[in-house]
Amino acid sequence: MGKLDGKVAFITGAARGQGRSHAIRLAEEGADIIAVDLAAQIDTVAYPMATPGDLEETQKLVEALDRRIVTAVADVRDPAALQAAFDAGVAELGRIDIVLANAGIAPQGAPEKDTFATWADVVGVNLTGVFNAVHVAAPKLIEQGQGGAIVLTSSTQGISGRGGDGSGAVTGYAASKHGVVGLMHSFAHYNIRVNTVHPTGVATPMVQNEVIGRWIEENPGALDQTRNLLDVGLVEPRDISNAILYLVSDDGRYVTGSTLPVDAGFLVR
Repeated sequence: MGKLDGKVAFITGAARGQGRSHAIRLAEEGADIIAVDLAAQIDTVAYPMATPGDLEETQKLVEALDRRIVTAVADVRDPAALQAAFDAGVAELGRIDIVLANAGIAPQGAPEKDTFATWADVVGVNLTGVFNAVHVAAPKLIEQGQGGAIVLTSSTQGISGRGGDGSGAVTGYAASKHGVVGLMHSFAHYNIRVNTVHPTGVATPMVQNEVIGRWIEENPGALDQTRNLLDVGLVEPRDISNAILYLVSDDGRYVTGSTLPVDAGFLVR
């Protein structure tokens, strides 16, 4: 018996990194998965983003756990495409119980040719994309009348904002992650539990790449964004997935409207 037997989870940004880890961890506990990802590059992001092959690998890993999964390529900034992906998943899997608005980008380290374009992309994915993911799924949760659980992926930068430099990338990232907390507070109604999770640096391709690595080396403020109190550089994606499992399972049945850091002491350093 798993903690999520009979449940269906809708996960954005599921092709790799934290999103893939969440899909696997929830599937291990019995959930079926609707996995969505852009699976393409955004011009203002310099590091390589996920590909359709990455999304296919997530599908294989979930199916290896004997769970069902429906995948779709969709941009969280496009409500119509996201709605179509969600509806197709629910049509096949029958219901929805869990929403993980996880998709995000970090354009830090890219040549910022157009600050306003960079701002628009990072806020579009990290904040508007979260709004869109909840809005396409919430009506079905409300219609079912059985509650549900929503977790929005913020960041330690959604509480601290440490290391800001006024750029479209860094300031946009911090602002978008702060905004996610505001969305959480606004969405926590209808007997549906809504929380945010706030990771420190996580060992994913979004962080572990040459672009971000060079940016951290060259910017003291960037290095300050990554230093934890505990003796660990980056936490593992599964650390965040385990926290999310707590929030969406009966273990966290009375937890709502909360900001949960998984930060190795970053915020108290």
